[in-house]
Amino acid sequence: MSPEPANRPRILVTFGGRRTLDQWEAYAAAVERAGGEPVALDAHEYTSDLDVRAFDGLLVTGGVDVDPARYGEAPGPETERPSAARDEAEFALTRDALATDVPLFAICRGFQVLNVVAGGTLLQHLEHLEPHRPRQRDDSGVWESGWHDVEVTPGTLLARLTEASTLRVNSRHHQAVTPERLAPGLVADGRTDEGGVAVIEAVEVLGHPFALGVQWHPERAEMQDDAVLEAGAPRLFSAFLDAARVRQGARDGNAHSPTSA
Repeated sequence: MSPEPANRPRILVTFGGRRTLDQWEAYAAAVERAGGEPVALDAHEYTSDLDVRAFDGLLVTGGVDVDPARYGEAPGPETERPSAARDEAEFALTRDALATDVPLFAICRGFQVLNVVAGGTLLQHLEHLEPHRPRQRDDSGVWESGWHDVEVTPGTLLARLTEASTLRVNSRHHQAVTPERLAPGLVADGRTDEGGVAVIEAVEVLGHPFALGVQWHPERAEMQDDAVLEAGAPRLFSAFLDAARVRQGARDGNAHSPTSA
C-alpha cells in the first residue's frame, strides 16, 4: 500500500517552463507511482535561496541542450539555443545535491548536466540518426524514440539495482557523453556501442548515498508500462524513492532533535 500523500518523500522535479510542462507530467507520474510527492520547479522561477536540503530527493529532467560554454566550447551548428535560466538552476541544484546527502536522479539532459558539473564535457551532436535520436513517424507529427541495448558494468550501482547485464532502453538525444568526455569523478555504469559510437549511458557518483544518471527516458510510458523493460524504468524510480525515504527519515529525525537549527 502506498503511503499517504503527507508521508510521501518530497521530490523536487525540474522543468524548463511552459514548453516542457507536458513532459514534466510524465516525470511526476513516475515519482508518484514509486511512492513520492513531486514538487515542480520551473527553472525560470529558481532563486539561489532555494535549499535542496528541504527536499528528500532531486530529479533533474530532460530538455534543451546544455550551453557548451559551461564546458569551455563554442556551440556547434547542430547545438540548440541554450536556456540560461535552466542551466543556472540545474547546475546549482545538482552541485548542492552532490555536496549533501540529498538523493539525485538525473535523466537525459540531467545526466549530461551531472557530467558537466562533475568536470566532464559533451559530444555536441551524434551524426547518425540510429539508434539514439528520435524520429518523426510519417506525417503525424509524433516523434518516436530510438531503441538500443545498454551493457551494464558489473559491480556498479546500476548492476545492483537492475540485476541485469543488458538493458533495453529508449533513446531521445543528439548530444552524448563519450568515454573520453566522462567526468573524472564519475563511474560509467552502462554504455552502448550501437551506431558506431561508444556512448556512456549511465553514471554514478561514488561516496554519495544515491546519485545516478541515465541517458535514456525511464519516465516515459513506453518504458513504465512495459513489464519487459521494468528493470530500466520503474525499478530505478523505486530505488530513488527508497533512498529518498532514508533521507526523509534522517531529515525528520533532525527536525525533532533538540540540537537542530
